[in-house]
Amino acid sequence: MTTDLAPGAARQDAARQDAARQIVPPEDRFATELAFLAAYDTGPRPPAWRLTPRAVVTFVMGSEGRALALTADAAVPDGVPQRLEISGKFVGDRALVERCVVTLAGERGLLLVGEPGTAKSMLSELLSAAVCGTSGLTVQGTAGTTEDQLKYGWNYALLLAQGPSRQALVPSPVLTAMTRGAIARVEEVTRCLPEVQDALVSLLSERRMAVPELAGGEDALAHAAPGFNLIATANLRDKGVSEMSAALKRRFNFETVGPISDLDAETALVRGQARAAVERSGAAFQVDDAVLEALVTAFRDLREGRSAEGWEVERPSTVMSTAEAVSVAGALALAAAYFPGDRDVLGLLPGHLLGVVRKDDPADAARLRGYWDGPVRRRAEQGSATWRTLWDLRTVLEG
Repeated sequence: MTTDLAPGAARQDAARQDAARQIVPPEDRFATELAFLAAYDTGPRPPAWRLTPRAVVTFVMGSEGRALALTADAAVPDGVPQRLEISGKFVGDRALVERCVVTLAGERGLLLVGEPGTAKSMLSELLSAAVCGTSGLTVQGTAGTTEDQLKYGWNYALLLAQGPSRQALVPSPVLTAMTRGAIARVEEVTRCLPEVQDALVSLLSERRMAVPELAGGEDALAHAAPGFNLIATANLRDKGVSEMSAALKRRFNFETVGPISDLDAETALVRGQARAAVERSGAAFQVDDAVLEALVTAFRDLREGRSAEGWEVERPSTVMSTAEAVSVAGALALAAAYFPGDRDVLGLLPGHLLGVVRKDDPADAARLRGYWDGPVRRRAEQGSATWRTLWDLRTVLEG
């Protein structure tokens, strides 16, 4: 954020920058909340942390609808209000977030595991932004990720001209986090090959990185500054996962991020996320609550293998995640905005669900038809107009 402008001009400049980006990182999107919480809670903080552990949890979970007030003697940055309600950003168990914060404060690596689409990456971004002010020191794990991407590389022009030197060294996001005393993030760590994963073992235990190409002594070592830590995420159900070594597992505290347990909370999240995505495209969000509830209910039934009424449902092999539900809700809203009046939005839902369940296994289309012949039909027979319409659209699933 620009700091040499007047407060109003700085906010306008930040707004222009945000408008030029599809996704605004949390440290920029919620900059006012972070500055407010830094002034609001002046309790003890771990070394180099921007916020207290309690304020980090408040930033992630929100202030539960209450407006927090700064004390009269609080050091308030320009443009920060005296009272502010902190928005809830992660829908889940507060105790989970508290355990994550305690892990980071104790200088233990944090590994967030769970099925795809359960907001593991979002939680790691929020924690990083609150602790150190940036979520951008990130390595995306893939089968092609190399050890250099976790440690360091070289500027080969300088390397040839000067030989190995600090100036020629190109630090990875992890090494940058070490020297700054910040949080590094490794996404999908189990997609990296085991020998690449194990490059993290010494970093998490010894808190230093050797650079053998440099001269001996301290110049060949990069020491972690106070505040350094690492958050990794892993979708352990995915195909192509590489098993973590026992040594690396011991360097992490594991926390499982599960699906949202409450229907209303999940529906509200899908609505909010889809609305924001559609409005970024310049369109109006025109999906009514009945359609959204049917969408989220179908996802939950198929994900859990049982309907809310207790009827058995054959689960498809694909993961029916909340993130996927957000995507479908956004697609329905865009169809309503760009093709108004062509078709009822509810009528588009079966086709989109079919596209989701067939991603991993075409045979899952039969499981979706079984869901239609079970819970969808029974709800229609019980008099629900929404589910009656969906039942009448069963022929769409035969394609």
